[in-house]
Amino acid sequence: MRILVSGGAGFVPSHLCDLLLGQGHEVVALDNFVTGHRRNLDTLSPNPRFSLVEGDVSKGVPVEGKFDRIYHMASPASPIDYVELPFETLYAGSDGSRNLLDRARADGARFLLASTSEVYGDPAIHPQVESYWGNVNPIGVRSVYDEAKRYAEALTMAYHRYHKVQTRIVRIFNTYGPRMRPNDGRVMPAFCSQALRGEPLTVFGDGLQTRSFCFVSDLVRGINGLMESELTEPCNVGNPHEMTMLQLAEYINRFTGNTAGILHKPLPKDDPTRRKPDITRAWQTFGWEPQVGFEDGVGRTVAYFRALMERGEL
Repeated sequence: MRILVSGGAGFVPSHLCDLLLGQGHEVVALDNFVTGHRRNLDTLSPNPRFSLVEGDVSKGVPVEGKFDRIYHMASPASPIDYVELPFETLYAGSDGSRNLLDRARADGARFLLASTSEVYGDPAIHPQVESYWGNVNPIGVRSVYDEAKRYAEALTMAYHRYHKVQTRIVRIFNTYGPRMRPNDGRVMPAFCSQALRGEPLTVFGDGLQTRSFCFVSDLVRGINGLMESELTEPCNVGNPHEMTMLQLAEYINRFTGNTAGILHKPLPKDDPTRRKPDITRAWQTFGWEPQVGFEDGVGRTVAYFRALMERGEL
């Protein structure tokens, strides 16, 4: 198949490109490089079935030819991005989604929206199931991301219901692995970077808030599985292994041999207190569950950041 991946130079989408090329497809990555990096695609560039197009999906889809599959993965996706790139975040979810849905409709392509666990906000139901409507502050500091994704989900379902576009919606939970940006504000790159530099790990609040971490290769395998399934309702993809931020910080310090300890800072506004996916729907529909163990995943992630440090990029 011929496949378009918007935001293809980003952390998760670049791994998705790896997977799709490995399956024998032709892949076109579209990115405006606001948060993505060309280096994430360096190993793919020599592949004759891969091409990279620079463009802003919120302004159009500057790629010729017909597609069989469209993965809409483009969006700033970290706490720092929400503050520094509020309009880019909103437009990727609104105009970007509309442009790609129009293209999917014109091409007769199947479309997948990369949504997020952030649509659940600070959840009152735990673990989070797809039927839960969420608890989101629509005007909070994180709202540009949360509401952009909620709108994109509504738009995707409207195209499915009224234009008969084949659509899929994945709600992505916390993901980690190689190619994360060291300074993007997410906890795993922050902890790995601080530990390797011998600094105390910054834990916000009391550190009892939880997250559930999925290794990136598991995630993209789940995203691809959803795309090729017949499920049109939203589907959680993430690892149900839940831990507190204190537990994670202590684990990273032990793993890296960092003796600098932990530094507590005030909890950011609207920071969710709990995150854990219910993945029953993914398992029952297309047989997906995570396979990479946490120690293995952390080892690969720390090795990536250690390589960045050796190159003077950390």
